[in-house]
Amino acid sequence: MTCIVAWAEEDKICIGGDSAGVAGYRMQIRADEKIFKNGEMVFGFTSSFRMGQLLRFSLNLPSKKEKQDDYDYMCTDFINAVRDCLKKGGYATIKDGEDRGGCFIVGFRNNLYNIESDFQVGKTIKPYHAIGCGESFALGACQIMTKTSLPLKIKVQKALEIAYDFSAGVRPPYHFIEI
Repeated sequence: MTCIVAWAEEDKICIGGDSAGVAGYRMQIRADEKIFKNGEMVFGFTSSFRMGQLLRFSLNLPSKKEKQDDYDYMCTDFINAVRDCLKKGGYATIKDGEDRGGCFIVGFRNNLYNIESDFQVGKTIKPYHAIGCGESFALGACQIMTKTSLPLKIKVQKALEIAYDFSAGVRPPYHFIEI
C-alpha cells in the first residue's frame, strides 16, 4: 500500500501522499492522511496507520543541541525518541533481538531522511525520495522531472499520479504539505 513522495528544493520541501489503505485483497480509501507536520518536521509514512498515528500524536520531538549537526541529531536524539514512542504505543516489535518499526520519510531543514524498519536513517543524494508500493514508479517520474521548472507541488503530484497508473496499492485523493 501507499506512495509517499517528498521533494526538497530551494529551501522548500513538499511531501505528498495517497489515500489507499490496503490489507491483502481489501482496499479502503482513508480519510486520515499519511502525511503531517510535527514541529518543524514533515512526515509521510507507509507500513501502518497505527505507526503514523503514534508519530503524529505521541512523538515528542527532542530539542536539537547547540552546534549539533542535523544528521547527527536525526541518527541519535530523534531516532531514540521515535523508538521510545513506538515502544510505548505498542507498535515496535523485537525480531531476532532487534527493535523493528516501520518506514517513513521525514523532511527537516531542507533535507529528506528515510527511516527504515530497523531504524536506520538514510539520506539520499537526490532532491527527492519516495516510499511504498508505488516507490519505483514515483522515483522514475521524479528522475525525469529533475530538469523541469515545474513547481514543487506539481512534481510531487505528477509522481503520485504515475504511481497510481502502475501500482494497484496507490489511490487518490492525494494530500500535500509544503514547508
